[in-house]
Amino acid sequence: MPRRSTLTSFPAALAVVLGVLTIATPSLAQREQVLYSFDGSYLPDSNLVFDQSGNLYGTSSGALCSTGSVFELMPGQGDKWTEQELYAFCLQNNCQDGGWPQGGVIVDTAGNLYGTTVCGGSQDIGVVFELTRGKEGWTEKVLHNFGGGTDGADPYGGVIFDAAGNLYGTTSAGGAYKGGTVFELSPGTNGTWTEKVLHSFVPGHTGYVSGPLSGVVFDTVGNLYGTTYGGGLGSDNCDPTEASCGRVFELSPGANGKWNEKTLHQFRGLPDGANPWAGVTLDKTGNVYGTTYWGGTGQCHDGYGKVIGCGVVFRLSPSQNGKWSETVLHSFVVNGFDGSNPFAKLTSSSSGNLYGTTSGGGTRAGGTIFKMTRYPDGVWTESVIYNFGRDGDGSDPEAGLIFGVTGKLYGTTGFGGEYADGTVFEFAP
Repeated sequence: MPRRSTLTSFPAALAVVLGVLTIATPSLAQREQVLYSFDGSYLPDSNLVFDQSGNLYGTSSGALCSTGSVFELMPGQGDKWTEQELYAFCLQNNCQDGGWPQGGVIVDTAGNLYGTTVCGGSQDIGVVFELTRGKEGWTEKVLHNFGGGTDGADPYGGVIFDAAGNLYGTTSAGGAYKGGTVFELSPGTNGTWTEKVLHSFVPGHTGYVSGPLSGVVFDTVGNLYGTTYGGGLGSDNCDPTEASCGRVFELSPGANGKWNEKTLHQFRGLPDGANPWAGVTLDKTGNVYGTTYWGGTGQCHDGYGKVIGCGVVFRLSPSQNGKWSETVLHSFVVNGFDGSNPFAKLTSSSSGNLYGTTSGGGTRAGGTIFKMTRYPDGVWTESVIYNFGRDGDGSDPEAGLIFGVTGKLYGTTGFGGEYADGTVFEFAP
């Protein structure tokens, strides 16, 4: 089971035993290149981002709340990349600066980096931070300390900008109802930032994570979209915690600065999917695409022998009456060839195909890169285009993929590589 399932809010019983084959795939291996192997329990598991110079940035969480870092990879001659740790959390400031960054970072036009940490800060329940490059290195500034009350707690997802320079993100807990929040941070005078909670979620079952575990995205008219891990109707077919199965939501700006929340889809487990960890991706026509970690028609089991599914790829389509309809584009299965249990958000290509990763499954038992291809008749087909192993090429990818300027994909694996502590990789699709 991937590392993220070790959250204190997740029962230990959520362990999936995958019976898979270990078949080498040398032809595909030629298309994957490890750019950097981490050494020293770094465990990178966030999305990457490019700056304007072609450098890559990401975060590593480590194994504890008192660990984590922000790193940079710089391309050099001969396809060689150089890694530099820009900032290590907790070691400098007794965790007042944050700890355990899970959501990656974003880059502004000046080259500053912004992100979140799940732990650390004044209340040890997370911060929003900024990293600024100076003559003597990088300086970290905490923009907001979460207090655990109405302002939220434990932000797993990253942040995004709007056109005015405000930051938007989510917390998995806290808020008015203790079920997580969507928040906005606005810059003010003297370098201060002000937080505003746009929406507070109602939790599913007490004691279980039910809030958002990923960030939000904007559509072209300023609405926000995201997922919650729990919440919604719930179902006997969901995971053994019996927490509700999760939902996809939309937040629309209204009068007097208020935002209106609408549930676009409530997952029911089998067969439509359950418990989405990742956020969503939008296409040009307003459809919403995403993945769920559990659910679907696959035969993955919980620790009690109960079938809970291996995850799905889904699409939500709007209709004229304001309702949304869900279509399961693919259900992951345990057959030694397909992937299983995707943590990550999907990435869309210029042609409209979708790319993603699974944390498990595949012919080498280390997860996969998969492609969803849409044909002219509207049918979607999933194909595994790379199988990770548990050796030098990395394993257990938990983050999504990004495209570089040459059309190659870039991502991270949480484990594997030369030192078994994770990798940054490049893949030619």
